[in-house]
This record gives sequence, C-alpha cells and structure tokens, in this order.
Amino acid sequence: MTNSENNEKKKKGFSRRKFLVRSGLGVGVLFGVGYLTKSLWRRSIASFMDTAESPYLGEGLTPPLWFQITPENKVILQVSKIEMGQGTFTGLAQMAAEELEVDMDQIQVMSASSASGNIDGFATGGSTSIFSLYTPLRELAATMREMLKNEAAKIFEVEANTLTVKNGVVSNGSKSMTYGEISQKVSEWTIPDTPKLKERKDFKFIGKPIPRVDLLAKVKGDPIFGMDASMPDMLYGAVVRPDKIGAIYLDADISAAEGMPGVVKIVKEKDFVGVVAETRRQAHAAKDKIKATWEIDQEWQLKDITDMLLVGKGNPIVIQKEGKAKRILENEEVTLTSEYKSPIGAHAQMEPSGSVAHVKDGECTVIIPTQVVNLTRKEVAARLGFKKEKVNIIPTFLGGGFGRRLHTPNAIQAALLSQAVGRPVKCFFTRKEEFQKDTFRPPTHHVLKAKLTDDGMIEAIEHNVSSGDVAFGSPLLPSVAESILGADLGAWRGGMIQYKNIPNFRAVSWRVKLPFATSWWRSLGLLANTFAIESFMDELAMKAGKNPIDFRLAHIQDDFAGNRLKKVIQTAKEKSSYLDKAVNGRAMGFAASTDVNTPCAQVVEVSIVDDEIKVHKVTCVMDPGLVINPDQVRAQCEGSIIMGMSASMFEKMTVVDNELLPTIYGPYQMAMMRHAPREIDVILLEGSDKPGGVGEPPLGPIGAAVANAVFRLTGNRLREMPLSLT
Repeated sequence: MTNSENNEKKKKGFSRRKFLVRSGLGVGVLFGVGYLTKSLWRRSIASFMDTAESPYLGEGLTPPLWFQITPENKVILQVSKIEMGQGTFTGLAQMAAEELEVDMDQIQVMSASSASGNIDGFATGGSTSIFSLYTPLRELAATMREMLKNEAAKIFEVEANTLTVKNGVVSNGSKSMTYGEISQKVSEWTIPDTPKLKERKDFKFIGKPIPRVDLLAKVKGDPIFGMDASMPDMLYGAVVRPDKIGAIYLDADISAAEGMPGVVKIVKEKDFVGVVAETRRQAHAAKDKIKATWEIDQEWQLKDITDMLLVGKGNPIVIQKEGKAKRILENEEVTLTSEYKSPIGAHAQMEPSGSVAHVKDGECTVIIPTQVVNLTRKEVAARLGFKKEKVNIIPTFLGGGFGRRLHTPNAIQAALLSQAVGRPVKCFFTRKEEFQKDTFRPPTHHVLKAKLTDDGMIEAIEHNVSSGDVAFGSPLLPSVAESILGADLGAWRGGMIQYKNIPNFRAVSWRVKLPFATSWWRSLGLLANTFAIESFMDELAMKAGKNPIDFRLAHIQDDFAGNRLKKVIQTAKEKSSYLDKAVNGRAMGFAASTDVNTPCAQVVEVSIVDDEIKVHKVTCVMDPGLVINPDQVRAQCEGSIIMGMSASMFEKMTVVDNELLPTIYGPYQMAMMRHAPREIDVILLEGSDKPGGVGEPPLGPIGAAVANAVFRLTGNRLREMPLSLT
C-alpha cells in the first residue's frame, strides 16, 4: 500500500489540530497563569495534572500507516503502543475492528517500528494506552473503511453511499469485493474527512470479553520477546557495570580480557567499557576480567538514605490547599498525628534489560523491549551522530515493563558495540546487574495530622510526603518542569486528599535527591501515598468511633468525581458484606483511591497463620468508565492486586556498604503462589461514557486495606511497608 505525500500532510494537519484542541487546557494551565502567585499556580498545575486525561501525541496519523490490508483479506494493525502483558493489543484491536467492520479473527496486531512513521510522541505508560487512543484509533479505522468503500465505488461505478460493508467485504447488492481485493487495485490512496463514529448501542466488539489476540503466540512460546531477538551473524556483548552507588567510570585495564577465548573486541567508550565475543558466556567471562576504575563520592548505608527522607528536611511544596489547615493544625490541639514509611522497591520484572543492535553503512537497527520507541531512537541517533531517520527502533513484546522500560539507554551501548565490530551485537543485563542498576521505586516518609470536630467529622487534615524523584530527572519530562512544578508529579501521585467534603485540607511534597537512580514504577507514588492516607483515615474513623466506610463516605464531595468514588465504596461495602470487627479469627480491611480519574475501592479479608498475614479474599470495585474488554480489565485488577500485595507485604531493597541489595530473586522476597488470595472478586462499574485508566488504579488501595484488616485482628497498627507482624 502507498500514500502520497500530500495526503500524508493533509491527514496529519487535520488530526493534529484536533489533538491540540484536546490538549489546549494543559498548555493554558502551564503558561497562562503568570498573574497568579507561584504557590497558587503550582497548586493549579498540580490539581490539573492530577485529574487531566492525556491526549494521544503520536505522529503518523494517517490510516495507511496503521492498517495494512493483505490479499487474504486480513488486516495488520501496526500500533504505536507496546504490549507488555496488559492486554493493550486486544483492546486496540477491538476498537479498530468496530469501525473497520471486520471480524476479530481478521486482525493481527503488531508494534510499529520507528521506520514505519507511526511513532508515539510520549510512551506506553501511565495507564493511557486505551483511553488516549479510544477516539483517534476509531477515527483512523472509520476513515480507512471509507477509503476502501470509495475505491470500491470507483470500481463498481456507483456512489459510495450505496455500498454496505460486513466482515471486510464491500457490496452493492449485486457485486462484492473484499478489502484485500480492493487494496490490490489501489496505487495511491485518497483520504476523506473523518466519518461519524458508531454510537455505543451499535457496538459489536467494544464491551465484549474478546479472547486476547496475543494468547496463542505466548502459549506456543513463540520468539516474540526481546530476549528472543536475533540477527544473522550476531555476536554477544557485555558491559562492565559498577556495584557501588554513584560510581562514575574513569578508565579500565583490559589486558587480562583481550586474549580470552571468543573475544572479538574490547570496546572502550568515554562512559563505559564493554566486550564483544562469539558467545554470551565468553563475553561475560571476559568482562569479569576487566579491572575498571571508578570515582566514588561517598559510602552509603541504608540509615543515610532514611535520614535524608524525613519530612521537614528540604524544600516543601504545597500541592493542594483548601481553607486554613496549616494554621489550625499548628495553633490548635491536633486530634491525631501519624507517620508511615515505604521502602526502596525494585521492578524485578522477569525479562532483564537489553537489546540487539546493528550499525552498518550509516544506519542503525535496534530490536528492543522498550516503552519509549521515540526517545530511544533520539538518544541512539544523538550518540552515533546519525540523523534520527537513520535509526530504526523495532519494539518487541515486553517480559514485564512496569515503568522499567521508560528509559532504555542500553540501546546506545549495544549500538556502539555493534559499530565497533561491524556486526550485530546482542547485549543484555545479568540478573545481578538488573537489580543493582534498576531505576527504583523511591522510599517514602509520611506525616499526617488531623483535627476532628466534637461530632467526629474532620475539621482539618494535612498530608506531608517526603520522597525521592519519580518523574524529575527522567528524559520523558522536560528539565524546565522541575522549576515550574517544584514538586515531583510522580512522587505525589495519589498523595492529594480525595475527601473534599472537609473545610480545611492540605498536601505538601518534600523532594529528596537520592544518590541512586529512582524513577517510574507502576502507579508511581500511588501505592505508598494511599497506604499512608487510607491507614490514617482508618485511624481517624476509629478515633471518631465510626464505621470506617461510613466515615469516608461522609467526607466525599457531592460532585461528578465524588459520586463515582462514593458508588465504588458503597458497592464494595455491599458486595463484600463488610464487617468492622474480627469474627472467627478473620477480619476485614477497607481502602480506596482515585488514580487517572478511575476510582477503586477494595475490601480484604485476612487471618494470621503461623505468625504471617494471610489474605483470603479481595473484593475490588472499580469504575474505569466505558469498559472495552471486561475480561482484560478484570485481569488487570487481579494482576495489580497481586503486585500490590507483593510490594506492600514482601518487597524491599536495602543499602549495605554502598551497594543496593539483594541482587537475585529469593533474597528479594516477592509474593508467591501460596500467598495469593483464594478469591479475587472484581466488580466493574461504568460511571463515564468513555474509557479511563485501568493498569495502575487497582494497585493503590491494597496495602492500606491489608494493614487496616490486620489492625482489626490484632490491634497492631502497621505503619511501614513491607507489612510485618514482628
């Protein structure tokens, strides 16, 4: 299939105008608030970013870049989002099939390479894939359908509006042609205006539990992941990486490695040294013989990190303010003050980081598991001195993402190793390297204060959170964002007070610059912030002598967002048959959060078995708006709950003698099959007519819900993750 340059420009202009309109409010908030004070406009930005829905910011918004029609009447859908286990490919296929008027088994989905021109300007992350593409992809599919109809009309010599389409077959009653037959006769496409989209009542696929389109490949063990990637005549690379925190590469003695078996070349760059060899084993054996020299500024211990994180150190940025909470809580008797903590967390995904690269004749190809195709292309091109059009990034399925692949500079190292030897090079981290050179979930410290009225309502409440960076320092965020925002938007995600039927409330972010890399981790600060706030709300309910669910409901504002939150909370209470007391050695705990405009409430039932917390059942109620695929969304809830249990009950990195430890599974404890609840009951509500975020919101409440249940069972308030009875 081909497309003229004029048509490409026409469609791009049309689409980009629409997306600029959709995202205009964000630009206005960022740059049109000069008349406000710095504190006020920072809070305005924070409030906007906490509730805004990110538009799709991709390039290549023309149907032929997304859809390839095969002679066999199949549709190859090339998407600019990445499949990392969340089911995105299936949901996108459903949306495309809906408007294309083809059956699901006619669609094959694949990630678009950067050379295709279909490039996401942002990334795959932030629970944005489905909702950001809900309208754009349907518009593209509907337009492609009309393009095919128009071409058929020319062939049939009839008006296009007299034609019907079903399962990829265009007919005028007496004549018919498949999409595949039509496309073979087209030398240049003409792109019409975007047609009207289907109404919800006419959906055939959206809202249905369609089986996953990538299921068969995964069951068969097809080579679809980055670790499976290969190229002809490929060599293997290994890079020397430091064990110590903050180590800066200076030089290396490579003499002991140069003559080792299989070694093709030792490559010394300004910021690293690496080996290229015939096999992976040979590359790593030679790497271990290289004696690198590092500059180390300070020897760190865990206590140094925890001391840095205490609320009150550093610069406070008020991210939320209503009324006079600070004055009330400073000058009057505080009813309750509590502290909570969370540890350093690793991504610990199954597939380590790495890529396969080939640099030849001024061009570079990289096959890589990445969430950031566009960023990876720009960074590789800049380091090689190439124009970005000369670098082709081919994304694969991800063996776990969770934010770990939101920066993949390992592609640069593989490309430089390939350039040095003139052959393709495959270079992946070892498990130890993956743990030690992760971009970790930062540890946090929380201080919460509140004052209750005589009738047990909250008069004033304040949440202070101290955290390492999440978004700041990431190449995904422009450097100017730090001076504009002041507070890290990832660190305070979930940190605002969602109970707004309170006259005085306040949230304050304290930024800490840690000596090791911290960045995006699934749900960002949501898990830790919700653990602190929802545990504190539980404490306040106990102090007021009220049912903790009813206490929360009484403090929720009566507006669109508040009513959705109320509905999920009320439904969770009913569906779980919530009891506010221990019965027969079991107790229930409740927590709720709102993330990317998706409210979620959870009730857990726990007992204590052999001095360990045992979660028997989780009732999860979530309102993600319009549900594209209910099975997929339920699976996301189940996965988030298990991951949240693992992070809040088991996972913890530490710092010993300037090293981040542990470096292998096992010592890095995670939830096992035996820890999974026997039952996870997921109830989905649809409080909006468009889809919302799904992948991260269910991760928020689980830690607090477990801790609140344990309190009812034992009287012991757990204030630090991972949750432990000892």
